[in-house]
Amino acid sequence: MTSIAPVLLLSTALFAIGIYGVLSRRNAVGILISVELMMNAVNINLVAFSRWHGHHLGQVFAVFAIALTVAEVVVGLALVILLYRSQKDVAVDGASALKH
Repeated sequence: MTSIAPVLLLSTALFAIGIYGVLSRRNAVGILISVELMMNAVNINLVAFSRWHGHHLGQVFAVFAIALTVAEVVVGLALVILLYRSQKDVAVDGASALKH
């Protein structure tokens, strides 16, 4: 069996890029993409440890995590559309104007 270290290194790099994107972006779409990168890093970890230990439970959790990620994207894109319709911009700074 091969080493799990390269897979964990890839996952760590993806997660770090995602965190950097969330913290540095002002655009809501960029933030959503960065959150997707972080979720993909988590899924890579789940599948890697599942394969490493020889159980399928991690892969089942990864499928559920993908389903939750899809639901999160739908809600996030709905908020982005609402922000764009009201502000004509998708900058996160204008999101506080959506409050009544």
